[in-house]
Amino acid sequence: MYNNTVLKDKGMRILAEQLGLVEAERFIVLMRREPFDYTRWRQGLFNNTPLDIFLADAQNYREVIDANTQM
Repeated sequence: MYNNTVLKDKGMRILAEQLGLVEAERFIVLMRREPFDYTRWRQGLFNNTPLDIFLADAQNYREVIDANTQM
């Protein structure tokens, strides 16, 4: 488990890497602007994703993470 400072730093880095800095900042503004229940959002996040697609995406993500940690 990360402390709050490390978690915020790591989260912002991931958002910036995936979305770019401008879109990451925009995402944060959108999340702060609306009432947001993370638990409810997460529970419905993959409801419409077929299991085979979900598993393939997870495997691809794992391969990217493994490749990046070997650098």
